[in-house]
Amino acid sequence: MRKITVVMFFLLGTCLTALAENIVVDDELLKLDVPEMEPKLVTVENQTYRSELSLDIPTADISLTSDGWKPDFDFFKSKTNPGVKPYKFIDDMSFVGVPLFLAGLAIKGDKAMFRVNNKDGKPNTQLLTDFKTGIDDYTQFFGPVMVVGLKLGGVEGRSDWPRLLASAGLSYAIMAGLVNGIKYSAKEMRPDGSSANSWPSGHTATSFVGATLLHKEYGLTRSPWYSVAGYGVATATGVMRVLNNRHWVSDVMSGAGIGIMSTELGYAIGDLLFKGKGLLRNDLEVNTENPSFFGISMGVGLGGKDIDFDYFADMQDPESHGLDEEMIKEYSHQGADVNIDFRSATVVDAEGAYFFNKYVGVGGRFRVRAMSAKSFGQYADISVADVNDLWNTQFAELYQKGGVTLTPAMYNEGGAPVTEMKGIVKSDHLAEFTGSVGVYFNIPLSSRLSLGTKALIGRSFTQELDIDGYAKGNVKNIPYYMLIQDGLVAKDPEDGSLLFLPEAPESTGETYETEWDYLKLGASSSTAWGTGISLTYRYKSNFSWRLYCDYDYSEKKYTLTYDSSYFLKRAVTSGTLALLSNPDVSPLAGDLTPYVFKKDKKMHYVTIGLSFLVNL
Repeated sequence: MRKITVVMFFLLGTCLTALAENIVVDDELLKLDVPEMEPKLVTVENQTYRSELSLDIPTADISLTSDGWKPDFDFFKSKTNPGVKPYKFIDDMSFVGVPLFLAGLAIKGDKAMFRVNNKDGKPNTQLLTDFKTGIDDYTQFFGPVMVVGLKLGGVEGRSDWPRLLASAGLSYAIMAGLVNGIKYSAKEMRPDGSSANSWPSGHTATSFVGATLLHKEYGLTRSPWYSVAGYGVATATGVMRVLNNRHWVSDVMSGAGIGIMSTELGYAIGDLLFKGKGLLRNDLEVNTENPSFFGISMGVGLGGKDIDFDYFADMQDPESHGLDEEMIKEYSHQGADVNIDFRSATVVDAEGAYFFNKYVGVGGRFRVRAMSAKSFGQYADISVADVNDLWNTQFAELYQKGGVTLTPAMYNEGGAPVTEMKGIVKSDHLAEFTGSVGVYFNIPLSSRLSLGTKALIGRSFTQELDIDGYAKGNVKNIPYYMLIQDGLVAKDPEDGSLLFLPEAPESTGETYETEWDYLKLGASSSTAWGTGISLTYRYKSNFSWRLYCDYDYSEKKYTLTYDSSYFLKRAVTSGTLALLSNPDVSPLAGDLTPYVFKKDKKMHYVTIGLSFLVNL
């Protein structure tokens, strides 16, 4: 083929020479000097030619490059791409895990137990809740699964397989040593009372190791959104460990710090061992001074840790509970009789802002604040013996009004009215969801450090704290006769109450089992105001860590509903219930109506935490 091409070029040259001899310009023949061409057969090297008028598309090699999709199963083969800058020992480390760990250590003492009814023979000092999820057992492995999946799929990250496996192995080994060493030395009891190895959280530490792996391999070299996904899932894992009552807030904070520190140290040792070998991609570089960002945060909330209700001043419809106006005036404002205290809150944010220049921007924040209750005092302690004794006493008073002496034996004959009672925590957290928008300010201190503040306004919504009551026992009946005088029910001349003749209570042979809203605490939606100050460190061109202290203010109307006696409506016959519900006859009538308390309260919240930012 090449020989034919040479011959064709020779013939074409000969034709052009003959044609040129017959062209006339200005009546003169145009003479062209054509060099002699001698046909020869030569060997042409295998090259790729590109026309000057082509679209500059190489045609000789259509195989996939290192940026294309090509599965990578070379687990033991070392390779290094040219032009990748080697890392120096500790040169690439971020020490952000240290303040996270110390924050968890600082609030470790805030662990007062939530007292509710015993269960399965355990002591009456544990937190029982129906909220359970097993998702956190799987989300802790999100990071390594993503890294391995991308790597197997041929998406190049920071390291080849040998360097990646070595760095990851070192990271997990360091994390496991730190977590287990501290766990079995501190011997911190879990919130659910299951074991004494709560601090720090192993699930959270594992999750943040994986998130930092994903950040190092792909967030820094491919796209920052890999980092956002990794740290977002890790943060959610930590929150779920708290909601599952497997860990305290301090456990999660310290676990996150250990996870980040372990991975940073694992990669630093890997950089020392491998030097420039096994590196495939450089870090992304974003040449901008604009501080626009998107970030996720985890913090601990201080302030607003108690809600107190005045028994007389804050009670709604006190007359239905036998309280007259003079009694209310006399005893109001003499102290908070209904107290609900909370532990330090878990605070998680998603926040972003667009800056018009280096100093001013606009943005918004979505914040979730969950405060778990320490105790409800007498409202959360439910004892079968106490309930039976209480109602036995109340029934004795009822029978005494009818001229009959009631004994416990008579009351419990045929089976006690209450054989089992407990509180079931549906939600032990008072959770607030707040969406805010506003103005953001930035003050550059250096090329890497800056101070920030903001002014936000938004709307806050509250999820109820909820305990259900559970009771079972034997249905009772109270036979009685009303005294009729002049066609009307006779009244006691001393207190004006109706006169009746009760007989000894009897068991109907039926049993009951019921569950009801025992106690609820909620709040109305309200306007929320927020500000704060922050210190941002841009440790990469497109990534920053931020320490922040936020202040939030809102005015809320809290409502507490307490209904301890609902079970009695199922524990007695309808005729007996009519008797007990009559305030002119029964001293129990007021207790059959739920107690409702309302209070306006100004809430001041302070949140201290850490944010991971993607600079946009």
